[in-house]
Amino acid sequence: QVQLVESGGGLVQPGGSLRLSCAASGNMAYSKSMGWYRQAPGNQREWVASVITGGDAHYSDLVRGRFTISRDNAKNVIYLQMSRLKPEDTAVYYCHYNNQVGYEYWGQGTQVTVSS
Repeated sequence: QVQLVESGGGLVQPGGSLRLSCAASGNMAYSKSMGWYRQAPGNQREWVASVITGGDAHYSDLVRGRFTISRDNAKNVIYLQMSRLKPEDTAVYYCHYNNQVGYEYWGQGTQVTVSS
């Protein structure tokens, strides 16, 4: 089992910045990737960004150039630095973990609201 706890959501004005954190604990063996998804009201959950264990980061076209994902392996924490936020970035953001044997886990989600 892997537990994921997100933090850092909130209300921010358009053009502002916010940083999300996700702390992972539990059995991290065979880790494959960690990342972020988001879900706006009435929409399906969509992928935002991922960082491959020991590898590169990948981004959705919707956020590339504005968001940066990073991982602190010593602390088992990933971050999502979000800049130049837009109202359409408003959503619940979920942390995601999957491993090489097919298991995946989700955090409880953190609300990000971009509004003036």
